[in-house]
Amino acid sequence: MVYGLDIIENQPGKPVLKANNSLLCVNPHWTEAKITSFDGNKGDIYKLLNALIMTHLSAYQTIEAHASLIDVGGKGLMYLGPSGIGKTTQAELWGKYRNATIINGDMVFIKKEGNRFYGCGSPWHGSSSYCLNRKVPLYALIVLKQSKENSIRRLTGFEMVSEVMNSVFFPTWYEKGHEAVCKILDTLLQSLPIYELSCYPDENSVKLTEEAIFGR
Repeated sequence: MVYGLDIIENQPGKPVLKANNSLLCVNPHWTEAKITSFDGNKGDIYKLLNALIMTHLSAYQTIEAHASLIDVGGKGLMYLGPSGIGKTTQAELWGKYRNATIINGDMVFIKKEGNRFYGCGSPWHGSSSYCLNRKVPLYALIVLKQSKENSIRRLTGFEMVSEVMNSVFFPTWYEKGHEAVCKILDTLLQSLPIYELSCYPDENSVKLTEEAIFGR
């Protein structure tokens, strides 16, 4: 089971993903699909739709990350981390104290266009209410940690790779898509600064991040 999905291949070259009592059947190139639900569970249907879109977009230099995304004067900051770590809270602090726009609080698409990476809104926003259909050039990625004291540092090497990979979704059921995500991620990590922010949710965490990333 991967991301709550069972991978079934009962047809040669035509993968089938299963979420409880719902099935996603696709063609070998992930360009045509059919979802069958035997109990109408919307959560399972959404989960399969997410897998479908994420896999399809992998062929178009786009990856999906468990993150919140904000637009700070035309510069995108993305907070990465597991559920409950405080991604949406940090986004809201930027909205409150720096008038930033919150594009999404939980699921974000990262797309490469030319030599630039963009953070893009997605149809999924988890428990947050922020879900805008817009994009912003990415300026930095921030891996979030909870702490009683605020500190920030730039990540490098294997630590940077492992921390970011933990928040990226890989279509392991589609070899070409999986390889494409790995390639895009490698370029992303070489193109953007990655920080680790250990923080308490207050205005000081915003100020510390602002000084480290923007130099102000």
